[in-house]
Amino acid sequence: MRLRRRALLPLAAGAAAFPTLSAAQTYPSRAVRLVEGYGAGGAPDIIARLIGQRLSEGLGKPFVIENKPGASGKIATDAVAKATPDGYTLLLVLVNNAIDAVFKDRLSYDFVHDIAPVAGIYRMPMVMEVHPSVPATTVPEFIAWAKANAGTVNMGSAGTGTITHIAGELFQMMAQVRLFHVPYRGSQVFLGITGGQVQVYFGPVASSLPLIKAGKLRALAVTTKTRLDVLPDIPTLDEVLPGFEFSSWYGVGAPRGTPPNIVDRLNGEVNAALADPAFKRQLADMGGTVLPGSPADFGKFIAAEVEKMEKVIRAANISVE
Repeated sequence: MRLRRRALLPLAAGAAAFPTLSAAQTYPSRAVRLVEGYGAGGAPDIIARLIGQRLSEGLGKPFVIENKPGASGKIATDAVAKATPDGYTLLLVLVNNAIDAVFKDRLSYDFVHDIAPVAGIYRMPMVMEVHPSVPATTVPEFIAWAKANAGTVNMGSAGTGTITHIAGELFQMMAQVRLFHVPYRGSQVFLGITGGQVQVYFGPVASSLPLIKAGKLRALAVTTKTRLDVLPDIPTLDEVLPGFEFSSWYGVGAPRGTPPNIVDRLNGEVNAALADPAFKRQLADMGGTVLPGSPADFGKFIAAEVEKMEKVIRAANISVE
């Protein structure tokens, strides 16, 4: 009898695992929620809806975009981190999550530990832009002017600890200049830069492009290592400050513990979308490039981004409430 019981134990274990395996093989059998934390109409919402539509088409079930705005995406991330890890609740991951990871002691979740990387989607450069009154048309000219007026040149941001702030701090470190930081509430920074209250801003390409084309702002450089099709004549900061690279980015995450074969299936569908020329053109028209790769690739990318953010945040002594 004892031997028979021992023989049955592996079978029992296998039977216990079977429902999970079966669920993964038939995934998805119902609608999937893709949670984004910045509200309807913004860039995150647009990206979520674009990839959600592709996932719906590829997997044959609705991918419902759930807007859960508040606390710069922390409310959405917290909800997904605590969701059942079955593949039916996903998170639109942003660069802000890498920033929040530096301040994890203040959060109710640990982004790196609690959210599993699924797939990268999109990388969007930022643009160093100045008010037209600034007597500089190149980055070297701006650096010389800022050094000659140390501490009196205002740098706007969309808030302390945001990517627009951290990009500016990285520039100051690498260019060895001192700018006076003026934080705004989100997109109100554009009122400051177009009104001349601040002289320089490191802004997202998508939202800055109309103002640049209208002549209300002057673009000096983009923050990725390659020039952009939408701003072909604008140099990269790397051309002046070798090694400078900074961008916003988006991807998909899931609660830690989501079955690997579900993660892999989602990853495959995302990458299929990123390989489609029409989809790539949609993202390029927004000023960015696709971010393909495996879940492991996206995990390594996130780890490198967290490390980069931490170095700048610590060096600049940035603190958030």
